[in-house]
Amino acid sequence: MGTNVTITVNGSITLDAELNDTGTAQKIKAALPLQFSMSRWGDEYYGACGVNAGLDADARTLMEVGEIAFWPPGAALCFFFGPTPASRGAQPEAASGVNPVGMITSDPVALGPLGSSIMVEIAKTA
Repeated sequence: MGTNVTITVNGSITLDAELNDTGTAQKIKAALPLQFSMSRWGDEYYGACGVNAGLDADARTLMEVGEIAFWPPGAALCFFFGPTPASRGAQPEAASGVNPVGMITSDPVALGPLGSSIMVEIAKTA
């Protein structure tokens, strides 16, 4: 069973999300609450979150809109909300393999109009 979390963006936008039960997601859950900055790459935000994990057996590059993943080379959490520069169509695609760790359960469209960098805080839902 997943863990419900709240993602607060720039102190004013709140997104609901669920982290899965993979090993990488467990490491992220153990580190909560997290606060860090993220940079934009197409319709993806990514940022070093202070957690370290290797590439999981289920790592992939093709993602779904709203999916949350961990990118081991940058120790970064990624939020996918549309196509990236690596995409060959409308589906989000990571630059290299990422570990799926969860899903934004509210509408990730709120991320679209934001700028080149954001501040996020991720905490377990009370």
